[in-house]
Amino acid sequence: MITDVGGKKVLVRVDFNVPLDSEFKITDDTRIRKALPTIKTLLDKGAAVILMSHLGRPQKKLNDDGSINVKKFSLGHLVEHLKGATGAEVKFANDCIGEEAFDKAHSLQAGEILLLENTRFHKGESKGDDEMAAKLAKLADIYINDAFGTAHRAHASTATVAKYFKPANRSLGLLMESEIQNAKKVLNSPKRPATAILGGAKVSDKIQLIERLIDFVNVIIIGGGMSYTFTKAQGGEIGDSLCEDDYQDLALKLLKKAEDQGVDIILPVDNVIADSFSNEAERKTVKSEEIPANWMGLDIGEKSIEKFSKVIKDSKTILWNGPVGVFEFENFAKGTQSIARATADATALGAFSMIGGGDSVAAITQAGLEDEVSFVSTGGGAMLEFLEGKKLPGIKAIESQEYVESADN
Repeated sequence: MITDVGGKKVLVRVDFNVPLDSEFKITDDTRIRKALPTIKTLLDKGAAVILMSHLGRPQKKLNDDGSINVKKFSLGHLVEHLKGATGAEVKFANDCIGEEAFDKAHSLQAGEILLLENTRFHKGESKGDDEMAAKLAKLADIYINDAFGTAHRAHASTATVAKYFKPANRSLGLLMESEIQNAKKVLNSPKRPATAILGGAKVSDKIQLIERLIDFVNVIIIGGGMSYTFTKAQGGEIGDSLCEDDYQDLALKLLKKAEDQGVDIILPVDNVIADSFSNEAERKTVKSEEIPANWMGLDIGEKSIEKFSKVIKDSKTILWNGPVGVFEFENFAKGTQSIARATADATALGAFSMIGGGDSVAAITQAGLEDEVSFVSTGGGAMLEFLEGKKLPGIKAIESQEYVESADN
């Protein structure tokens, strides 16, 4: 990250898309805390820091009259929390471009922070608009992208803006660098045996990831809703469990590819099933391939927990993306909690463990084990695409040599 910033104005793209309650109080400030090392380093080096971020999807949740719901999606709700977190003077601009933003950025002093209003209040953000990006660039001397969670978006504030700064005046932030470094530990030089744990609802969401993982891990554990597609493809009875019938042939091909390459794909051997999708549903445990009609699998069973946990504890590299059950329901959370515990135990034994994806992060946090694993990624979709081998727009824009002089930077 650029640290020669004394007396400079630094525009930083952060990911402050934090959850708010009905009174607009932050319920989880993880994303703010993750950005603090970059922010504080810049402040300590004598920079005036201008922060920009999105919050929610205001363009998709407009008021009845078609206007932006400023009250609900304003980053102004974060100002007081940010003051406490940074110990700095935090000013706020009611827009991210325009006269107020420019004037406040121009008068900002070293050691101060200016938080800009939600970038997604402008339609040009998601379109990667050049005009919007150029206006953002005029606010500062240096641009730093530290928002890994949105690095897979080719938006104005995450990618387009970079080309209006000379290559020497743009860089990734400390969080982005850490995300990339840790992902490469899994991708490029994993200690063996390397195990990937994949959960979540759909095989279709993770086809490319599974194919990529087969090339460099030793074991792939598959749980959650996506496991039932594999079980049915092999002739099992899955009742009313979630299944993507169109992907059964692909599931068989993935199993064959893994077998040919000496990679073990491990599926649940038993499941906790329910007679309805509810925490209060009647439940029982059956073999994974013997789920009766009108019942659905909502968690892995005790034998699967034991089997998965042993594999995880014997691993030296662990990647976990996706819960193995409906962990939002207390009665169907044991499997996911057990995966979290086994991953923490393996880490204590010397394994490198990386947790990626919103639900997995929520699960490890819910279990109180986020400090007992090696790395918790802030990127859901971004981490998936990075692991799939895709070049993320937010990273590509920083590394590019493209420069447009019209921004006067």
